[in-house]
Amino acid sequence: MARSFTPKVVTANALLEGDAVWLTEDNRWTRDIREAELITDEAHGDLRLLEAMAQADLIAGAYLADARSGPDGPEPTHFREAFRTRGPSNYFHGKQAE
Repeated sequence: MARSFTPKVVTANALLEGDAVWLTEDNRWTRDIREAELITDEAHGDLRLLEAMAQADLIAGAYLADARSGPDGPEPTHFREAFRTRGPSNYFHGKQAE
C-alpha cells in the first residue's frame, strides 16, 4: 500500500551564503520557515520542487521536507529540519546572532 502524502515545504540552501532557505507561495526564498508555502497535495509538491530546482542560480540541493501547520506558519516535524531553522552551527552568526 502506498504511503499517504504528508504536508511538505520546499527547502534548499542559498547558493552564495549557504543558509537554509524555504520557498514561499509567491516564489521568494526566505530564511524563515514560517513564511514557507505549506504543500498538502503531492502533485503540487512535485511541481514546486521542479520549479525550485530550476533556480540553480540562487539555490542548491532543493528537496521536499516534512512539515506541519503551526500557529505562526509551517513548522518542521523532523529534528534535522528543526536544526536547519536555527542557522549555521559552526559559529555565532546569521540567524543565531539574531
